[in-house]
Amino acid sequence: MVKIGNITLSSFPLLLAPMEDVSDPPFRAVCKDNGADLMYTEFISSEGLIRDAIKSRKKLDIFDYERPVGIQIFGGDEESLSLAARIVEVTQPDLLDINFGCPVKKVALKGAGAGVLKDIDLMVRLTAAVVKSTSLPVTVKTRLGWDDQTKNIEEVAERLQDVGIRALAIHGRTRTQMYKGEADWTLIGKVKNNPRIQIPIFGNGDIDSPEKAVAYKNRYGVDGIMIGRAAIGYPWIFNEIKHFIKTGEHLDPPTIEDRVAVCRKHLYKSVEWKGPVVGINEMRRHYANYLKGLPNIKEYRNRLVTIREVEEIDQVLNEVVEKYQGFAFEKTAIELIDYHQKCPV
Repeated sequence: MVKIGNITLSSFPLLLAPMEDVSDPPFRAVCKDNGADLMYTEFISSEGLIRDAIKSRKKLDIFDYERPVGIQIFGGDEESLSLAARIVEVTQPDLLDINFGCPVKKVALKGAGAGVLKDIDLMVRLTAAVVKSTSLPVTVKTRLGWDDQTKNIEEVAERLQDVGIRALAIHGRTRTQMYKGEADWTLIGKVKNNPRIQIPIFGNGDIDSPEKAVAYKNRYGVDGIMIGRAAIGYPWIFNEIKHFIKTGEHLDPPTIEDRVAVCRKHLYKSVEWKGPVVGINEMRRHYANYLKGLPNIKEYRNRLVTIREVEEIDQVLNEVVEKYQGFAFEKTAIELIDYHQKCPV
C-alpha cells in the first residue's frame, strides 16, 4: 500500500492530474467511476482565494464520492499561500497540493507554477510556509527544472521532503519544453531510487496506454502514475491500466453505448454543477474526444456543439448510438491532446 499522510492508497495507485478547465467535478466523477484512485481539483490561485474571487471559490467544491481528493493551489508569496492553505483546510479535502509545474506564461512568468523552479530556495520557503499552515498532508507537483541547464529535481525532492511534504509528483519535462517532445522519466527514476527519499514519488508525462504504464512502472520503480491528457474523453484508461497490470491482458475497448453513457453522465453532472447555460457550453469541448474514432461523425459533432437544450443533446446522442451500434473500436494508444494553454499536468 502507498500512504500519503493518513491516506492509504492501493499498492500502485493511478492519479488523475489536475488540469485547468478540465478536471472539474463533472470530469472527476467519470474518472472516479473508471478507476482513478486519487484526484485533484483544477489549480486555484492563492491570491484569488484571498480576494474571495467567485471562480476560485467555486473550484473548492469537492464531493464525498470523489474521496480521496486533493485541492491544488498555486502562488509565489509565502503569506498568500499560507492564508490560502487555511481557507482550503476549511473545505476538508484529503490533502493539499502545491503547483510548481504549470508552464503557461500567465502563471510561470509571474513567479508562480513552474516559474518558482528558477528559485529553489523560494520554492522551499513557500512549501515550508504551507506545511506549517495546515494539518492536511501537503504534496507537490512539479517538473524536472526550468530548462535543460537547470534540471534540479533531485535536489528539489530532498529539500521539499525535508520541510515536510508527504508525496511528490514529477512531470518529466522542463518548463521550457511545455508539452513538446517526449517526457524524460530518467530523472524521475533517480529521485525514486535515491535512498534519502522516503515519500511516495509519482511519475507523470505521456502515459497513454497500459503497455507504457507497465513498462514505466517496471523501469523506473515509481510508486504510482499520474495521468492527465490521456484521460480527456477516455476515462477508461485507469481501469484498462489496472487490468493490464493484474492480468497482462487488455480490456475490450468501450463500446459506443459505453462512450455515450459516460459522455451523458459528464453532461448531466456539468449542468447540475454549473447550471444549464455554462454546463452545456463548457461540455462542448468534450464531445469530439468521447466520439473519437467514429467514421463520418462530423455532422453529429457539429450539432452537439450548437444545441442549447439538454433534451436535444440527449436525442443526438441516442442517434449516435443507433447509427454506430456494433462499431468495433480499435485498441490503440490514446492520442495526447495538446492543451498548451490549459495547464494540464
